[in-house]
Amino acid sequence: MSEVADPSSNSNKRAPDSLDEEIDNSAKRPRLISDEDKPMKTASTSAAEDLAMDGSQPTESNKHDSRKKSRGRGGRRSRNEEDASREVKLSEDGEPIPKAPRYPKRQCALLLGFCGSGYSGMQIQPDHTRTIEGVLFNALVKAGAVSQDNADNPTKVGLARAARTDAGVHAAGNLVSLKMIVTIPGIKDIVAKVNEELPPEIRLWGYVRTQNSFNARLVCDSRKYTYFFPTYLLIPPKPGSGFHRVWSEQAGNIADDKLPLSYEFWNGQDSGTKEEDLARKRAWRVSPGQIQTLRTLAARYEGTHNFHNFTVGREFADRSNNRYMKKIEISDPVVYGETEWISVLFHGQSFMLHQRKMMAILVLACRMGTPMRVISELYGQRDVFVPKMPSLGLLLEEPQFESYNERMVVINSKLQPTDPEFRPLIDFEQYRSQINEFKDEFIYKNMREVEDRDGLFDAWVRTIDTYAGNDLLYLNPTGAVPDAAVIVKGTRRENPFREKRVFDTTSFPAQGDADIKKKLEAAEEDVDEAEEVFDKRQLEETEG
Repeated sequence: MSEVADPSSNSNKRAPDSLDEEIDNSAKRPRLISDEDKPMKTASTSAAEDLAMDGSQPTESNKHDSRKKSRGRGGRRSRNEEDASREVKLSEDGEPIPKAPRYPKRQCALLLGFCGSGYSGMQIQPDHTRTIEGVLFNALVKAGAVSQDNADNPTKVGLARAARTDAGVHAAGNLVSLKMIVTIPGIKDIVAKVNEELPPEIRLWGYVRTQNSFNARLVCDSRKYTYFFPTYLLIPPKPGSGFHRVWSEQAGNIADDKLPLSYEFWNGQDSGTKEEDLARKRAWRVSPGQIQTLRTLAARYEGTHNFHNFTVGREFADRSNNRYMKKIEISDPVVYGETEWISVLFHGQSFMLHQRKMMAILVLACRMGTPMRVISELYGQRDVFVPKMPSLGLLLEEPQFESYNERMVVINSKLQPTDPEFRPLIDFEQYRSQINEFKDEFIYKNMREVEDRDGLFDAWVRTIDTYAGNDLLYLNPTGAVPDAAVIVKGTRRENPFREKRVFDTTSFPAQGDADIKKKLEAAEEDVDEAEEVFDKRQLEETEG
């Protein structure tokens, strides 16, 4: 999740993303001729040779007059003149090689959904790693919606996305804007044609013509994400575990009967194996009181706050930390198979990298009985460590375009749908049945199968419970951040919490079951893994 809300501006305004705002200057750049092109004669070089053979040399004034004559009004050449001046490649016989026909492009918004498992995120990458945009762009080229002239560089067609997702994260709805060929000879249904070229885990729901200035990221008002997790994550840590010991020491001056935790689940179960514990966890059901606690905690996220402790690489004073959360909704629990699940809907103007940290505080504060004060403390100036929940539970529901649609309603009121200036509204709702079927088949099913087979969420919470350091001491009965949990820049921390990359994964093939089990078991061991390091440019590119 990602993007910026400026506290000094209206909540509906968004700060620009430098990457997406780059203007396509490819037409202004000089064309570079490769070694393969050099031996090939062109019409322009032949003309130069003829001039040289004639013995005449162009003067500076002649060159100037020639340039003036070749330009239209305002000293600029028309598109036809520019096309005519382009080099025409010749065959070995000296005949011009015919170019592919040129079709008009129109600014469009493409509505799509995808299962992110096995992909390195949404945004297309220069190193050609497999991304959602990369596969989509190739499908558009194959379908003829993007010409071969523009096939080598998506910036030529102004490709932009409404929301950027991390590696492995899914989307029921996302939106991409670009200049697209919408009338292709021989193709009656361009959406069906593009879907034929796409793998089944990426679907194009439809597209609409937009205003020429439309940019998916800049015009987007807000985004909706959902996070799904098993309710058993709300069970307190097992007595005797590392986290239970340090938490008990922190709460040592509070009488046992006043502690906010109940260990009833663990009574008489001290010697149970991990497998036995997990089976009992899956049979456990959350209480209405805990659901209300989750909702109370979630309400503290709403509004504009400084989320510097909920991302990486950001200083407290960085204004881009201020984000506006419109609403957080906690659903009633639902049982699938043997496991009870809860979904949390985040509706925010924009989100920062690793929004899963927000989910971790909700879950951990609820299971430890930490009051909602802790969230306000985390908005403060002091730096603390907040773990990330697993990627598996995160889903982009859809971006919102209320302001754009409102403007189009006003403009369209004076037009007929057949008028050239009429612009349809951006509406995912018309594809709701298709989207729901896709979510059930490619997203929810995968999520539940991975959890049922591998116990991924249980493996994650065990990494929390085996930790016996100071980094999570703010999850105490008062909600205050103790000095021992504060990160001081340049000072080495003793026994820091180490996150495991396996929980950033959403692709767990059944045939690799044994390997996944080993990785999840190893995640509980104290093995160092390199921490993420981002510069400011990279952070801007990973947020949206």
